Amino acid sequence: MGKKSQKPKIVLPPELPPEILEEEIEVSDDDLQFVKENRDYAVGFSRLDTQSITKHVTRVADVKEDALEALYEKRLKKKTLQKEKVESGLQVDPVDALPVKTLDGKLYYRTLQKTSILCANSEEETGEDEKGDSVDKGIVKLTKVERRAKLKKQKKEAKKQGKELDKAEEVQQTPQAAVLAEVREDLTAEEAFKSKKQKLAELGMALLADPESNIKSLKEMLQISKDNDDAIVKLGVLSLLAVFKDIIPGYRIRLPTEKELEMKVSKSVKKMRYYESTLLSVYKAFLQKLIVLEKKLSFQQVAVRCICTLLDAVPHFNFRGSLLGVVVRNIGSSDNVVRKLCCATITSLFTNEGKHGGEVTVEAVRLIADHVKAHNCQLHPDSIEVFLSLSFDDNLGRPEKTNENNRVKYKKFRKRKHVEEPSQLPDTDKKRSRKEQMTKMREEVAADYKAASFTPDVMEQRRMQSETLSAVFETYFRILKHSAQPKATSDEEVVSPVSGASGSHPLLAPCLKGLGKFSHLIDLDFMADLMNYLKRLASGGSNSGDSSQKNSNCFTVSERLQCCIVAFKVMRSNLDALNVDLNDFFVQLYNLILEYRPGRDQGGVLAEALKMMLCEDRQHDMQKAAAFVKRLATFSLCFGSAESMAALITLKHLLQKNVKCRNLLENDAGGGSVSGSIAKYQPYASDPNLSGALASVLWELNLLSKHYHPAVSAMASSVSSINTGQNQVYLSIISPQQAFLDLSLEGESFNLQSDSLKLKNKRKRGSGSSRSACVTPLTDAVSVSDDEVRKKLSTHFMLLRDIEENERLRGDLDRTTFYLKLYEEHKKQQKKKGRTKPMKSEKNC
Repeated sequence: MGKKSQKPKIVLPPELPPEILEEEIEVSDDDLQFVKENRDYAVGFSRLDTQSITKHVTRVADVKEDALEALYEKRLKKKTLQKEKVESGLQVDPVDALPVKTLDGKLYYRTLQKTSILCANSEEETGEDEKGDSVDKGIVKLTKVERRAKLKKQKKEAKKQGKELDKAEEVQQTPQAAVLAEVREDLTAEEAFKSKKQKLAELGMALLADPESNIKSLKEMLQISKDNDDAIVKLGVLSLLAVFKDIIPGYRIRLPTEKELEMKVSKSVKKMRYYESTLLSVYKAFLQKLIVLEKKLSFQQVAVRCICTLLDAVPHFNFRGSLLGVVVRNIGSSDNVVRKLCCATITSLFTNEGKHGGEVTVEAVRLIADHVKAHNCQLHPDSIEVFLSLSFDDNLGRPEKTNENNRVKYKKFRKRKHVEEPSQLPDTDKKRSRKEQMTKMREEVAADYKAASFTPDVMEQRRMQSETLSAVFETYFRILKHSAQPKATSDEEVVSPVSGASGSHPLLAPCLKGLGKFSHLIDLDFMADLMNYLKRLASGGSNSGDSSQKNSNCFTVSERLQCCIVAFKVMRSNLDALNVDLNDFFVQLYNLILEYRPGRDQGGVLAEALKMMLCEDRQHDMQKAAAFVKRLATFSLCFGSAESMAALITLKHLLQKNVKCRNLLENDAGGGSVSGSIAKYQPYASDPNLSGALASVLWELNLLSKHYHPAVSAMASSVSSINTGQNQVYLSIISPQQAFLDLSLEGESFNLQSDSLKLKNKRKRGSGSSRSACVTPLTDAVSVSDDEVRKKLSTHFMLLRDIEENERLRGDLDRTTFYLKLYEEHKKQQKKKGRTKPMKSEKNC
């Protein structure tokens, strides 16, 4: 009685085994064979009441029967809600459908239910199974193997249908999505460009602030410059150029050897070695990148600009040979920008030798000489004109006579001392060792002093200057030899890649300029050959004067005149050592005066030749001087004011020097009073000594005194007023070259008032004020007529231009009308063909 009645414990059924998919269940072949053989015994399993079993298994403990139904209902509701959530729905794009906003402030988008094919197939199968069960419950269902095969087929079909749906969706994409995709790509490209640009700026600023600690950033910048985007590559290259230009040291970096690496050093030395090795390796990779980019047209200008800037800024640093090679290779480029950059860099290297001590100058001159030889003298003239910026010290070539004399005297004094003191005892070994130590110490001190001092070594400078001169004159003589070969010129006129006024000899003009500038440095051993080549070139490429007309077309008048100028410069600079007859050059000048053309040839070269050969030369032969006076007077009638003024100044100079030639100013019936050995003037004679000009009269001065330009007319009148009996010489102050420059078309200032004042003053000195009063109204008339002539010429050329434009437009109009007519005829022919085809088809029917 004392014990309380205990409640009966509810024993729950055992838990079901975990659910395993049918695909994961492995059934052996023996089991399948056993089921097939004993199929009759499996009929009992099909008749089991599964509903009661599930109820018994899924019932809940400690729950009454009344509350059990409510609990089941709750479970069913939860399952239905979960199914609704699991059901896949396609959410509509917010761009295509507007959302619905609730009172709570939340947005809900419309969705479309996606009916899966697998669900439909499973429902159909379950329906068919239910029908089969209702019809015939006693028959056994499909086996597991058959069910698996069936499920595999269904999955394959579902995959095929899914792929077809995906393809259909891709095809049905709207153009709006494509546009959005393009916009996104552009935005991402712009963002990437900005990020890389900012990265380059950050790395560059860090390197400039502290290069030793941020030396690794150079590799990152070099990696960014290898991008596929051209703009990024250019920015990276220019950024690296700015960084290297700032952080490169003022000395050449020498990497440590293997023995030096094995030695123990301090942390600072290790850090410096790492910095120098990293800098040198990245600099080498950067130069290789520039050399590769230089061969591409899109990057050529940027790469050449970077190379030229580096060579100009740090010519002392490592790998300057590769930089010089690229610059010299592009010194004759067809691209004007590239060629000017390279020429400016070479010129700056020649003028600023303090940066590199002259070593780069020698290397550059050698490379240019090899470049000219490789291209057979067919390059742009700018590639040789850079030699004109070279400067040589004349004192380095002279030997030091004072030092040699002192050495000889010192040796003689030592010999006398030894002869006078034979009784002196020989030095001991200790004294000899001390002397040797003292000499070694002095040599070391002298070497250290030379290394520390900034004064250049005279012997080294002399060696570099001699090498530079030999390379320069080798190039010049090669060009002269190539130009003097008639067969090569005739063959290469077609093959020559350089086109211009110089034809097949583009380097001849700058070569002659260089020879004229450095004529005082030419060795005497080469003078005879040089003068022979200059004679051949001045005569037009032939030795004899008869055949000069055949080959004169090979060279221009300016080049031939320049050969004469160079010959006279060489002669004057080596006057004591040379004894050469220059009469051939006077003959060429006499003939070239008539071959000159203002638009084709250079007037400055002609004025320089007149100044060098006629004005500054010594006393001329009377017959020769008279021939030049007569030819210059004839020449001044044919050409412009600048050429005429230069010729008249030379003519006046010759008349003032040669008193007997003033007889040409007389106006006798039979010519001049002094006829000389030849009684009749021959204007077409090729030799001035055989022209007989003393038998003629300067009637050209009368016409020149009425010249449209007041300066020319004043000069002609002043020349004609020279007194024949006057023995005093008044040389002109203005040279022919200066007069040509003053009155040339480029620098001409045609101020008539100042010219008229000069005329008045000159006439007052010569023949009084009466003549000057007669000249002044003429100058006013000239001024009025000159303005009118300018206006008329401008209107005339405007009309000519309009006529040419009208002719061009008329030609275009005729061409278009002709094409339109052809098109209309073509259309008519097509219409006729279209009509004939149906007629033929009707006949065939």
